[in-house]
Amino acid sequence: MTEYNAVTALSLRDCALTTLPDSLGQFINLQLLDVTGNQITNLSESLKNLIHLKKLYLDDNQITVLPIWLGNLVDLEELHLDRNELTSLPEGISQLINLSILNLYSNKLATVPPVLGQLTGLKALSLGNNRLSTLPESLWQLTNLHILNVAENRLTALSERIGNLTSLLTLDLGHNELTSLPDALGNLTNLTYFLYLSNNHLTSLPSSLTKLKNLRYLNVTDNHLAGLPAGIGELASLQELRAYNNELTTLPESLGNLSNLLEIHVMHNKLESLPATLGQLARLKELRLSDNRLNAFPESLGNLAHLRYLDLRNNRLTTLPESLGNLNNLTLLDLRGNRLRAIPASIGELANLEKLDLRWNKLAAYPDWLQRLEERGCVVYT
Repeated sequence: MTEYNAVTALSLRDCALTTLPDSLGQFINLQLLDVTGNQITNLSESLKNLIHLKKLYLDDNQITVLPIWLGNLVDLEELHLDRNELTSLPEGISQLINLSILNLYSNKLATVPPVLGQLTGLKALSLGNNRLSTLPESLWQLTNLHILNVAENRLTALSERIGNLTSLLTLDLGHNELTSLPDALGNLTNLTYFLYLSNNHLTSLPSSLTKLKNLRYLNVTDNHLAGLPAGIGELASLQELRAYNNELTTLPESLGNLSNLLEIHVMHNKLESLPATLGQLARLKELRLSDNRLNAFPESLGNLAHLRYLDLRNNRLTTLPESLGNLNNLTLLDLRGNRLRAIPASIGELANLEKLDLRWNKLAAYPDWLQRLEERGCVVYT
């Protein structure tokens, strides 16, 4: 791209470059340089002349070290270094006072320098998939952050000062070694889009999480949770709850207060029953309950008028309520691997059902209406 006969943007993506030509330093008006997807191991010193550069894309290369002069590019607003071979960051990075996006996902960083906390204009910081076991206390000074990704590291604990990051909209702490969470997470009341806590060693969640009334997506899968906070029903904006692969034995009654909830994923737990209040979830579309210990299914769940996907496979159900026939929007009903001897005739009236799986039960007989379901196009497995 050119502006007033000066080149302001240049892309050299996927050109199999092992080095950058020194001649790049002549493009002193460059504002965007994209060399993603090459085999570059270090940056040519001529690039330090690009003092007007605002966006620098270096993703998917083999860069092992960043030069000291990088700090001279003080106009930089975005620095993208995902999937490289970095083991450290230069202290001079603190001079990039206009930086708003710093992406360092999938490198080999074992530490990040405390000076990173001086980049107070940062709005997005990705340190995911590195080798970090701790984070510098200065990181909690980045109070303008909207997105923080520190997933896929080796973190065992978090500072209470994380509660200072009150502008956060998305926080990813997944795939670490956390055994507990600070109560201060409840201070992040602007969290709106995603909170990932999956794949850690958590046995409980702080009750303060119930303050996150703007949160739409909560993922606590693959932990050791025996329960969810009793007040989880206060997460008024929650649309998707993922808590599979835990040790949940019950779900809180307050879950029924989540009037915006669209999906519940609680497979692979130890649930023996469900609260009748789940029948209040008028907007729910997916309810995934496979591989639990359920021996009963509440009649009230027949009120879930918008439910499309109901997975009850591999439980201990012996009966089902007639109210299942009220789920007029249901397209899939998976009942595999239970202890059912009969199924409600009302299921045969589900006009939108596309798949019904009854395998590995103890049905005494197969009712005639199954054939009628098949004749109108529903796939039935017996």
